[in-house]
Amino acid sequence: MWAEESVFYQIYPLGFCGAPYENDGILTHRILKVKDWIDHFSYLGINAIYFSPLFESDTHGYNARDLKKVDVRLGTNEDFKEVCDALHKAGIKVMLDGVFNHVGRGFFAFQDVLANRENSRYRDWFHINFGGNSCYNDGLYYEGWEGNYDLVKLNLWNGEVVDYLFDAIKFWVDEFGIDGLRLDVAYCLDRGFINRLRRYTEELKPEFYLIGEMIHGNYNDLVKDDMLHSATNYECYKGLYSSFNCMNMFELMHSLMRQFGEDGQGIYRGKHLLSFVDNHDVTRIASILTNEKHLPLIYGALMGMPGIPCIYYGSEWGAKGEKSQGDPALRPNYDTPVRNNLTDWVKTLIGIRQSEPILCYGSFRSAFLTNKQCVMRRTLDDGQILVAINADAAEFTAFFNTEGNEMKDLITGDTVKTEGSLTMPPYSVQILKRV
Repeated sequence: MWAEESVFYQIYPLGFCGAPYENDGILTHRILKVKDWIDHFSYLGINAIYFSPLFESDTHGYNARDLKKVDVRLGTNEDFKEVCDALHKAGIKVMLDGVFNHVGRGFFAFQDVLANRENSRYRDWFHINFGGNSCYNDGLYYEGWEGNYDLVKLNLWNGEVVDYLFDAIKFWVDEFGIDGLRLDVAYCLDRGFINRLRRYTEELKPEFYLIGEMIHGNYNDLVKDDMLHSATNYECYKGLYSSFNCMNMFELMHSLMRQFGEDGQGIYRGKHLLSFVDNHDVTRIASILTNEKHLPLIYGALMGMPGIPCIYYGSEWGAKGEKSQGDPALRPNYDTPVRNNLTDWVKTLIGIRQSEPILCYGSFRSAFLTNKQCVMRRTLDDGQILVAINADAAEFTAFFNTEGNEMKDLITGDTVKTEGSLTMPPYSVQILKRV
C-alpha cells in the first residue's frame, strides 16, 4: 500500500501554528501556514503528512470538544480543506490523529451529563458512577485515561458512540479526503472496535491506512489482516538513540533481528511498523544524543532499517527540545523551515529510500556487528543493499561475506570494491547496492 512506500512528516498543528495552549475561542486562520511549507515537504521528498489532533479541544488537542470542527485557534473547516487540497495536489497523502479512547471535559455529550446527570441521554457514552465524585468535584465519578480526568474515557461498547465516531471519520474523508488515521493509545482500544473500524474504513476508502500507537507488548496483537496495518515502533525508537549513546549497536540490531530477522527470527517479518527518532511526546533527537556527530548517522539507520520512516517537524534541521521542560517545549512554532547540512542529508536519505524498493520491502539480517559498527543487509528478489554505519571517530575495516566484489555507493554514486571487506570512514553511513 501507499504508506509502505512513503516517508511521513509529523506536524503537531497547535504548536506548529503558534496557537495558545488554552482554547481562547478566537478564530484565527493559522492552519493555512501549512501551505507555505509544501515546497519544503517536496524538497525533502515527503509524501505523507501526519497531523496530530486539530479538532476543537479544551487545550492540547487530545481532549476534544467536537470531532467535526477544526479548532478555532487553527481556523475553519474550509481552511483545512484548502490545506488538504493543496497537499493532495502536491502528491502528499494526509493522515489524521484518531483520538477515540477519550474526549475532553468540554465535549458536548459529557457537558450534557454534567448538566442532566441520570437524565442525560448520553450517560452511557461514558463510564459514570453517579454515587461517586471526581477531582473536579462534579458530584459524579467517571473513568479518565490513565488517571487523567481531563481526558474522559468513551464507552466503545455503546453503539451510539461507535456510530458517532464512524460518522466523524466519514465526514473527514468526504470533507478533507483524508487517507488514513493514526490511532491514539491504540493499546487501550477495544479489539472489537478496531476490527469494526478496519472493515468500515476499507469500505469507505479501500486504500485507507490505519497505524496504532503502541508502546509496549506484542505488536502482532493489533497489527494483523483484520485489525491495524501498522503500529508505532517504540522498541526500535529506544534502540536507535540508546545504541549511539551507549556505543552499543548490539541493542538496535538485536531489536531489528527479533522483529524482522530472516531464518524465522523476526516476529514482525512482512509488516511495516512506523519508525521514528523522535515525536511530539519525547525529547528531540538532537537533545538526547550525547554526540552531535551521531545525528546524521541515526537518520541513516532510520532510513535503512525496515519500517515506515517518520520525521518530526523541525528535527530534520536539528531542532532541540527537552521533555523535562514540558510538552510545549517539544511542540514549538517555527516561522519558516531551515535548510542546513542536516536537512540536505535527510533529503538525500529520503531520496535513496524512495527510489529503492529493497529498502521498503526487502528482508533484513545483520551482516556485521560490533559495539561501534553495524551493517544491515536488505534483500529483495535478486537485489541487495548494505547499510553500513560507523559510529566511531576512527576508520574501521569490517571483514565479512559481502556477497560480491563491486557495489555502488548510492550516496556518492561511486563504485566500491568490497571483496570480502568494507572500509568504513569515521562517523559514516554508506548505502551500497550490489551491481
